[in-house]
Amino acid sequence: MRNRGHPPGGWYAKTAGPPLALPALQGEARCDVCVVGAGFTGLGAALDLVQAGARVRLLEGAQVGSGGSGRNGGQVHTGQRREQPWLEKRLGEADARRLWDLAEAARDHLLALARTIDCDLRFGLIHARHRRGGEAEDAAFIDHMHRFYGCDRYALLGDRDLAQALGTKVYHGGMIDHGGGHLHPLKLAQGMARAVLAAGGVIHEQSFVRRWRRTAAGFVVETSQGQVACDQLILTGDGYLDGLSPALEARVMPIQNFIAVTEPLDDPAILPGGEAAADGRFVVRYWRRTPDGRLLFGGGESYVAGEPADIAAVVRRHLLQVYPQLAATRITHAWGGALGVTFHRLPFVRELAPGVWTAAGYSGQGVMLAPYVGRLLAQATQGDRAGVDLLARLPCPPFPGGRLLRWPVLAAGMSWYALRDRVG
Repeated sequence: MRNRGHPPGGWYAKTAGPPLALPALQGEARCDVCVVGAGFTGLGAALDLVQAGARVRLLEGAQVGSGGSGRNGGQVHTGQRREQPWLEKRLGEADARRLWDLAEAARDHLLALARTIDCDLRFGLIHARHRRGGEAEDAAFIDHMHRFYGCDRYALLGDRDLAQALGTKVYHGGMIDHGGGHLHPLKLAQGMARAVLAAGGVIHEQSFVRRWRRTAAGFVVETSQGQVACDQLILTGDGYLDGLSPALEARVMPIQNFIAVTEPLDDPAILPGGEAAADGRFVVRYWRRTPDGRLLFGGGESYVAGEPADIAAVVRRHLLQVYPQLAATRITHAWGGALGVTFHRLPFVRELAPGVWTAAGYSGQGVMLAPYVGRLLAQATQGDRAGVDLLARLPCPPFPGGRLLRWPVLAAGMSWYALRDRVG
C-alpha cells in the first residue's frame, strides 16, 4: 500500500476522534479469511464475515481509514460510476438493471451503517454543468430513470436555481440527486472497524503486507513481523494496493487527488441547503459544507507518484475559479491521497485465482459502493458469488502500455482532457 505511514486526511483526522491504535501483527496467526486493507471494502468484508461466524484477520499497512477511505471528499453518488444508458448499451438491459439494483442495495446498506455509526450523513448532491448546453441531455436522463427504473430522486436545475443552490454563477444549470449526499468518511471507517472488533474480528494496524503465497492448506500472508495462514484471501486497498497482484495493477491505476478545507465561512449563500456539489469536468471539482461551517473542496489531480509541495495552493486555484469571493479566506487543512481508477471508470471485482478475491478501482464511487462490495466479497468466500460474478462482467481492460508504461500513457491522456476542461 502506498504512503502506508501517512495518517488519514488532515481535517478528518482532527474531527473523527481518537484513532483506534490497534497492535501490529506479531508472530504467526491462523484464520478462515485474511483481509488486506482496512478501508471501506476490507472493513465491509470483515464485518459481514465475523457476523457470519468466520474467523477473520484484517491487515492494514498504516491506520484504519488511512488510505482513500479516510481521505476522499465524502460524497455519496448513487448508481454506478457510469450512468444506466451507458451500461445498457455495453452490457444489455438485463445486466444494467441488475447493476442498478445492486447499486440501490449498496445505498440501502450504507444508510443502514449510518444509522448505527455517527458519520454526519446529509442528503442532496448537485451535479453542475461547466459548459453551456446539456440541459436536454440531463432532462432525457431524468426521464429515462423515471420511466425505466422508477427513480424519481433526480430533478433538473436551471441557471438561476443552480446559482442560488451553489452560491456562485460560474455554472450553467445541472441537476440534483436527492438520494445522494455526503458524510464524514473517516468516522464511517472507524465506526465500521469498531463494529468488526465488537463482533469478534481482529484488526492489525501498521502491518504492511509484503507478499502472499499459496500452500497445500490455503495461503500464507506475510508482513515484516509476522504471518497469517488462512483458507481464503481478500485483497482490498484500491489505489494503495501495490505489488500483490500483477493482474490488479494492470487494471487499477492510483492517481493523486487533492482536498483543502477552509476556515469557517461567514457567507450563508454558499450551499445554503447543505447539499454536496460536483461539476462535470473530466478532472472533477467537488465540494460541500462541513458541520462546523467550513468549505471542503477537492480539485486537481496528479498522475505521478508523490505530492506537490503546497497542496493548499493547488486546490486554492480551483476553489477560486468557483468562488472568487473567497480570495481572502484562509485554508486550514490540505491533503492528498491516492484514488484507484480503471480504464472505463468501473470497479475491478474478481476472483483473481481460486480462493483469492479482490475489489478496487471505484474511480470516485467508493463511498457508496465499497462497503457493500465488501459484503459481496464476504458472501463469495462463503459460496454465494452471484454479486461478484455480476460485477465481474463489467468491462475492465488493462491500461495501454502494461504495468511499466501505464503511467506515461495515462498522464498524456489525462493532460489532454485537463486541457479540454480549461478551454471549455
